[in-house]
Amino acid sequence: MFGKKAGTEELEAFYPIRPECVAEIPKTRFKPRAGKTLSARRWQAAFSETGCLDIAKVLRRIQRGGIHPSIKGLVWEFLLGCYNPNSTLEDRNQLRQQRRERYSMWKTECQNMVSVIGSGNFITTPIITDDGQPIEVEGCRVTSAVSDKKVAQWMLILHQIGLDVVRTDRALAFYEDKANQAKLWDVLSIYSWVDDDIGYVQGMNDICSPMVILLENEADAFWCFERAMRRLVYFYLLQDG
Repeated sequence: MFGKKAGTEELEAFYPIRPECVAEIPKTRFKPRAGKTLSARRWQAAFSETGCLDIAKVLRRIQRGGIHPSIKGLVWEFLLGCYNPNSTLEDRNQLRQQRRERYSMWKTECQNMVSVIGSGNFITTPIITDDGQPIEVEGCRVTSAVSDKKVAQWMLILHQIGLDVVRTDRALAFYEDKANQAKLWDVLSIYSWVDDDIGYVQGMNDICSPMVILLENEADAFWCFERAMRRLVYFYLLQDG
């Protein structure tokens, strides 16, 4: 049950605003509604003993009163299709571990090409020229010319991702920490390597940012973002006919 004072003050505690930006940010219109908002207690009650989720019950409550910020990341994993509501807790734990291992493998692959990935830093200037010649950048050195087309195309967009990361949700205190900016950059950079059909375009940073904020584990944030992109691509293809 939410207290009488539950409202913007409580919600803003989950997404603190930088003091100098408070006046520029409109107050949230969402307020937890007792008996209607999907709370942590209601969320837990929607699971069976084996861990299967009553998704219909969850959706009805979301439609009536939204999702409380404390559980948004957990709920989004189901809403975006990361997990089947009919899966058991054991099934999901196994799948989560497999996905984390796969992400770790991709991250290592990217680190071997660009050492700054996973370092807690990121780049905002090009590291190679258009014809693949290395450019000396502090903290990120490409040792030789890049001839592989896929690798070159990927390296050429990394600094653009960095520039967009710097502009992402700048009013949030979360991104005052450079490590959090680097986490967003890592997820976007690795995604653009793994899915080179899409790669990276401006705006993907804004889609990915909530996942990075809501899901503490970087791999979990990646997979949530990956599922969101699948849905967007599918929707685009439907619209395109």
